[in-house]
Amino acid sequence: MTGAQPTARVRMADAGDLFISWRWENDGGAPGIGVVPEEQVVAAVRRFATALPTTGEAGLESALSTGELATVAAEEELAGFLSATFLPHQLAVRLYELHVAGVRPRIRIQPSPRVAQLPWELIAPDSGVRLVDIAEVSLLAPPGIVHAPARVGRSWADSRELPVVAVLDPRVPGFRADSALGSVLGRMTEDAPLAALVAAYAGRDRLAPKVSDPLAAFRRTDVDREWLGEALRAGASRLLYIGHVTAAAPDSGQSESATMHLACTADTVGFAPAQRDHRPLSARDLLLGTYTLADQPRTGPQLWPIPSRVALIACESGGDLRFGEALGLVAAMLTGGAELVTAGRWALPTDLAFQRFGGATPDRRPLQDAVCAIDAAHECPDPVAALNEWQRSRLAAWRATGAIEDSPLIWAAFATVDARE
Repeated sequence: MTGAQPTARVRMADAGDLFISWRWENDGGAPGIGVVPEEQVVAAVRRFATALPTTGEAGLESALSTGELATVAAEEELAGFLSATFLPHQLAVRLYELHVAGVRPRIRIQPSPRVAQLPWELIAPDSGVRLVDIAEVSLLAPPGIVHAPARVGRSWADSRELPVVAVLDPRVPGFRADSALGSVLGRMTEDAPLAALVAAYAGRDRLAPKVSDPLAAFRRTDVDREWLGEALRAGASRLLYIGHVTAAAPDSGQSESATMHLACTADTVGFAPAQRDHRPLSARDLLLGTYTLADQPRTGPQLWPIPSRVALIACESGGDLRFGEALGLVAAMLTGGAELVTAGRWALPTDLAFQRFGGATPDRRPLQDAVCAIDAAHECPDPVAALNEWQRSRLAAWRATGAIEDSPLIWAAFATVDARE
């Protein structure tokens, strides 16, 4: 075997049954093909979906108290069921052989829309072993986006010293803090993990917006699309967004309708319909810019040149992967220049939800801790490996404590879409 890390590229396709193909690079092993009968796919996806949080108190309470991701025993059984359904035997055997040989391969997965929400890191090839235990796991970016002629990718090596553009729980016009588009993080305090993170960046003059008080970076009213464009055009190493995303329904066929909620007012020019006093920023805006909306239009990538690495910490911010034609927020970030995007697969319980419905103590902040871990990983030379290492630490804590704040409901929700070859 060569010195390079063995890498398996796994691609899936929906055609009634689910077809899974894989090929190895760097002498990792032989290629293969597997097929999962449609009825098994439907049953597995339905079962997993019932374990996920949904918006609204009832959906959150169920996921955090009685769902299959809320207890170690139920989650282990679910992981084994998903593995038996979706991990082809030949691939599992080869992964085991590499594991025994002390080799940790990379698994780069391109899921089909039907299985895009599944957390592949949790797949259990054997009792007591998860895929993230024995491999580095990420998602493949759609090749049509990566190799689009107009795309100008940005390199981390060239931009890593530039500022981090941070949109942190912005105030959405027309929505109170306790409303549907209200505060995600709750009242920020000086001793909170994210306050310390902001203070560290501000102290090194690497944060946009510039603040002297770390708490002033949160719940701002000026971080609208105009501000975002100016900050990105001034040069950025990364984009960190924590807030609300409204994902398009998969059966709508309109992934480009997914929106992120900044501090934009309703009179802002954009493609998305206004909501009360607010107009969200849609994936269509990020792709098309002001095309058909202005006399002298500019493209989305011209208005919002996306930096090398992006973290979208929001409910189902990676929802466009559930569409046959992915043109949502992740695709827009990649098209705009990102080489790597970490986004949420499903609705994310807030720290308050963990306390209210799961019984977590007030000193535990699983969502804030996840943001800090993702942020730290995006500063590393190999962000996928760094994020997987954090997920392994969370898995170890989950096995040891069984505490709801250590459950995969948060740390397995995030997928990293990697456009790097």
